[in-house]
Amino acid sequence: AWNGSGSELLAAFKKFSVHGDHKAAATEMPGQKWAKLCKDCKIIDGKHVTSTDIDIIFSKLVPKTSRGMPYTDFKKALEMLAQKRFPDQSKEDALEATHKLIEGKEPANAGVTKVDKTGAVDRLTDTSRYTGSHKERFDGSGRGRGRHGREYLVENTGYVSSYRHAGTYDSKVKGEIHGIKNWGV
Repeated sequence: AWNGSGSELLAAFKKFSVHGDHKAAATEMPGQKWAKLCKDCKIIDGKHVTSTDIDIIFSKLVPKTSRGMPYTDFKKALEMLAQKRFPDQSKEDALEATHKLIEGKEPANAGVTKVDKTGAVDRLTDTSRYTGSHKERFDGSGRGRGRHGREYLVENTGYVSSYRHAGTYDSKVKGEIHGIKNWGV
């Protein structure tokens, strides 16, 4: 016979009830925490018990006006799930096996958002990939050039910057004028 004290089950109930919300009371378990407990403790196996079953049991036991299920309803919910989760066992053995899945467990933190230190941040800070005026602010090793890289140096030549025929206007114009005069005479 199973000699579980129930205190470990109550401890797990409290831990899951307040997980992620330190202001929450450990006396009621909201539906979201109920689903997390069932998932983390492997009550949901995808074969006998699904997340839909979990939601249905919660809605049967907890009125819409309530914030969550109390511990007494939590134990009723486990009784309702036990036979479904362990169909080849007797009612008592199935309930014992279900309790053993939960006892001593804590909420898992898998899937909690972590700071991504690679990926987009690395791409955005890779100075070798900068284009346009931004690439002028860094040298080949990626170090900033300071004021020199930010200074906007204006060339007053009358040409657009990087124009490859800069300085050829006068010779073209003079050549054309002389050519026209000579051609017309």
